[in-house]
Amino acid sequence: MAVFWLATRAPSGSSLAANPTPDPSDTGWEKAPSSPSPSPTPSPARSSTPRSTPKPTGSGTARSPRPEAAPTKRPRTETRTTPPPADPPAGSSSPQLTAKEAYGIHGRYQRGLSVAQARKDRAAMAKLEHGLALEMTRAGFKTAEMQGTSLATGIWPNPQVWIPRHVEGTADWFVAVSYEPGVARIVDVMSSAPGGWRLVASAADTRATPARFPKIATDGEGYATSLPENATGLSSTPRQIARAHLASLENAEVDPRFDEGPWTSEAALFWQQERGRLEQADWKITLSYRLEGPVRALRTSDGGALVWYGARSTELREAVREGAKVKLKGSAAVRTRDKAFAHSVSATYGRMYVTHVPPAGSNEPARVLGEWSDVLESHGD
Repeated sequence: MAVFWLATRAPSGSSLAANPTPDPSDTGWEKAPSSPSPSPTPSPARSSTPRSTPKPTGSGTARSPRPEAAPTKRPRTETRTTPPPADPPAGSSSPQLTAKEAYGIHGRYQRGLSVAQARKDRAAMAKLEHGLALEMTRAGFKTAEMQGTSLATGIWPNPQVWIPRHVEGTADWFVAVSYEPGVARIVDVMSSAPGGWRLVASAADTRATPARFPKIATDGEGYATSLPENATGLSSTPRQIARAHLASLENAEVDPRFDEGPWTSEAALFWQQERGRLEQADWKITLSYRLEGPVRALRTSDGGALVWYGARSTELREAVREGAKVKLKGSAAVRTRDKAFAHSVSATYGRMYVTHVPPAGSNEPARVLGEWSDVLESHGD
């Protein structure tokens, strides 16, 4: 049987090329014996976003900083630490998280996660993460178990925190940013919950030179300003920019409101190419990107905002006529036990992004500054 590959891609997150690009699941084609075998299609580089969950080589869309089965957290026996800044002056009329408390919360999260990764302890993660983030990390653990791969341990060094003012009736939250040159810039979002503080969002940029990160605006006491998802004064509201980004990916269309990059134009172009390859093999693809969870935003010093949002995406590939077989790669292949499918195959991912939205009147485009993605499930027949 002649075999050739279409839209083959290095595993997202677990294997990184020098120039990150989008992270849809890898796909290969196994043609019937009567079909000619074209030359193999070169594999575009995959993008990934390392965060706190390391993933094995060939595991789909994990966030990994290195090409060789590297952890998303760089393992280390020693952790460099920067003393947290002094607490802001007292006197706020409402309960207010201090910088010292935020550093302690994020440090405990990182240490707990390192232990959970070493044990692949999905139950322990319920005390560390919440919502889609929890689902994604647990899915990564399951993929590693199925592949028989261990997970690295360690923590990201020297985080810096930004804490929004307490707002009555809403959950408190804060942002922790870690940057290690040559590895990655990681952005974690921690939120208060009935059971304690949990990680609810994360994204990373693993490029050799990460994109410029905007300065987060703070008041005289060092606190950041949170914005509602319908905040005005921006080129688009936080919710509008999140929906526009996901729509461009779902429709495989380049949106001029966004700067070019691995999570915008390159992702849309990849899907256009993938659709063309599928059509040549008598298959079709349907994409779905659904916003999931709250949209969080912080004011930046330029009058814009940093926006965090999550999504659940599904790639459904279906045969129009019998002939070619589809075989996924990366985490999706692990979850389908590396089978080839003649009729249909789908892969569902959890995805998280951080995006800078410029102020109203600015000529600058919105810039997606990082991503975390992980395969949640994959099926076929």
